[in-house]
Amino acid sequence: MAWDEWEELKSEAASGGAPHMRLNQLDPGSGPVRSAPDPAQYGDLRANQGDLAKIGANAFELYNDLWDKGRKAVPTSESAAGTLSKGGFALGGALQHVALRWDEQLGSLRDACAHISNHMSVTKKLHAGDDHYIRRRMSSIDLLDAGFDERVGEPGEPNPVHGEKDDTKDKKD
Repeated sequence: MAWDEWEELKSEAASGGAPHMRLNQLDPGSGPVRSAPDPAQYGDLRANQGDLAKIGANAFELYNDLWDKGRKAVPTSESAAGTLSKGGFALGGALQHVALRWDEQLGSLRDACAHISNHMSVTKKLHAGDDHYIRRRMSSIDLLDAGFDERVGEPGEPNPVHGEKDDTKDKKD
């Protein structure tokens, strides 16, 4: 769109001749109000080791394929760039720049694939350890909380969470 055309559209919109546009919000009077869905209705996020292993394996395969197949044109392009530059063609420098940028971007993409592959191989184990730790902590809190809860037993009676009182310790011979 040309600058003049943009200015013309802006002035037309300001004068009320064309429908107005609002960015980043919905007109309050248009349509029913929708709230965000409750995340609980979808259940917990679950990922099993098999799913994570497949993602990791695919990322590793892509990593290798990018090296084997993604670099095929780089040596040829660099050679052609050198030949063109020696011949006095400005295109040689541009081709060299493209080959260099391609190789840099390919390296970044390979690094991302390696990161995904490595991350997927340890994610399940780490989260399983976290879940176990949280479960252990929560069960300790429940037991401790029950010990302080006066409502567990009848008023004036010992809390059964603490177990039966051992009378043999109190008796003297």
